[in-house]
Amino acid sequence: MAAHKMKMGFIFIVTYMCFLAPVHQAHLPSATISDLSFKNMDFAMSLYRKISSYHDKNIFFSPLSISTSFAALLMASDGVTHEEILKGLNLEQLDRADQPELIPRLFQLLNENITQNGSLKLDQDMALFMRQQFGVEKIFEDQIKTFFDTDIKSVDFADTKGSISFINEYIRHKTEDRVTEMMSTLDPLTQLMLINTIFFQGAWEKPFNPNFTENAPFYIDNYRVVEVPMMFKEDKFYTMEDIPLGAKVLKLPYQEGVSMLILLPNRGMDYTVIDDEITAEKFLSWIKKLQKTKLDVNMPKFKMVQSYSLHNLLRDMGMTSVFSNSANLTKLSKDEGLKVSEVLHKAVIEVDESGTTAAAATTIGITPYSLPRTFTVNRPFFFFIYHEDTNCLLFMGRVIDPTKN
Repeated sequence: MAAHKMKMGFIFIVTYMCFLAPVHQAHLPSATISDLSFKNMDFAMSLYRKISSYHDKNIFFSPLSISTSFAALLMASDGVTHEEILKGLNLEQLDRADQPELIPRLFQLLNENITQNGSLKLDQDMALFMRQQFGVEKIFEDQIKTFFDTDIKSVDFADTKGSISFINEYIRHKTEDRVTEMMSTLDPLTQLMLINTIFFQGAWEKPFNPNFTENAPFYIDNYRVVEVPMMFKEDKFYTMEDIPLGAKVLKLPYQEGVSMLILLPNRGMDYTVIDDEITAEKFLSWIKKLQKTKLDVNMPKFKMVQSYSLHNLLRDMGMTSVFSNSANLTKLSKDEGLKVSEVLHKAVIEVDESGTTAAAATTIGITPYSLPRTFTVNRPFFFFIYHEDTNCLLFMGRVIDPTKN
């Protein structure tokens, strides 16, 4: 494939939700895609902290993929289920009783804004796999096609082997062969499955020279050190320091209006302390305070494959009824006993000299200052891939050990 020949970095994400057979509003006068991006970013930070509370390993996911999937589910839900999804996604303030299509429309506008000039390689697709003769409400079917351009396909879930093969092939195609086996098992009672895929491909605006890449130590903690291929580039970069937080920030732009923001805790600073302080407001304050400085940047190459059973995490974030027998999905179908059985999310990222491949208000006390000439990413760090015009967080992650997939 051309993508392989270009040797770009790449990111892809797959989120899917299975539905098995056997509300309330605050107001914002004029909700915009900027409001949606801000709310989605805070949702991302909350989800990150929930994942982080379970382990101290690498983390990588697409908050945009996850929230887009649940935005579609919002149109299917009612009552307490609808309220819990709104609250879990941090979208309560954007919900309007007199405009039930406002949130889906904002997601549609956001996606159009991100991809408007056609040069950015960001493909997001949604598909609805339905059991044959499954009774989907016409309004929901029309809405999901209108706002999310969703493919709707009929599947015989009783034929589990055939269904798994069919769905995996769809995902493989949508992620350009990056995910070849998302599913290995399937409950034969599944009635409906919602799948969202997102694929990003970006080349650095200022690529690293592979000839300068050398093995160097990466300090996981005080007791563990690993050797990693460390990329090097001397140039002018946008950077700042959040002194109260105890961390430095570096912006690495891709071509076509997307950037990676690296948050590097100061030497001796426990990254778990910073976990609790990352918010959308903080993120925007870092961007505002960036200043161009001549730097020697040392950055590790890394690749990660991460999978999450989000139904367990989202329950802890207040979305409980949608996974229970009390789920209210009556806008999706009048068939009784529908609930979400599982939500799986898989993300892959590879960062190298040429770029990234992967199938994501001013705060008092934060001041820019003259950084030393060297920005060396040789200890655990956070990273965020975002669309600059909308500040939409496409992906986010944490690298504890760059040698671990």
